Amino acid sequence: MPVNIPTLETKRLVLRGPEPQDYPNFKSTFTSYRARFMGGPLNDYETWMLYAAEIGHWQIRGYGMWMIHDKETDKPLGMAGGWKPAKWPEPELAWIIWPETAGKGYALEATNVVRSYLYNTLGWETAVSYLDPKNLDSIRLAERLGAKRDPEAVSVDGNDVVYRHPSPARLKDTQLSHGIAMELANYADPLFKPKGFALD
Repeated sequence: MPVNIPTLETKRLVLRGPEPQDYPNFKSTFTSYRARFMGGPLNDYETWMLYAAEIGHWQIRGYGMWMIHDKETDKPLGMAGGWKPAKWPEPELAWIIWPETAGKGYALEATNVVRSYLYNTLGWETAVSYLDPKNLDSIRLAERLGAKRDPEAVSVDGNDVVYRHPSPARLKDTQLSHGIAMELANYADPLFKPKGFALD
């Protein structure tokens, strides 16, 4: 029976399950240099198979990657969600932002609401992110979400670093959660231009 994929919303974003009409944007990114930290660039066949896996993951696991859309224009901006294909040691909080929409804080906004859903609705007690050590933007984002490198955690293939996110108890009503909320509120202000750190 098809799984009912919930829709998540933030001030600027709507997150929905991946749909066939979203594939061209997905393909454009995963066949480009932007995918270099995720095994890419991929060829057309590999990209199609990966997108089929994105859709099928929801059926197999009951969770998966949401497609991030701009709330006002419905433009697809990237993906964020839970991810655990075969051989993944633990469920992952993962994300990717399409190249033309990077630098506006969308990844932080999307991953923050996704993590809340995974913790508060699905009951996850922990989450990790498997990151390429050269992917400094994603590492900075993980750190801004409160994740810390976990040298004891098993990696996917030995070429990634594992960042472990704070548990639900450690996140609840803390300075970290308030700080994320403040940062997201500032991104929504077009006059706010933070300096000195990556926006995604």
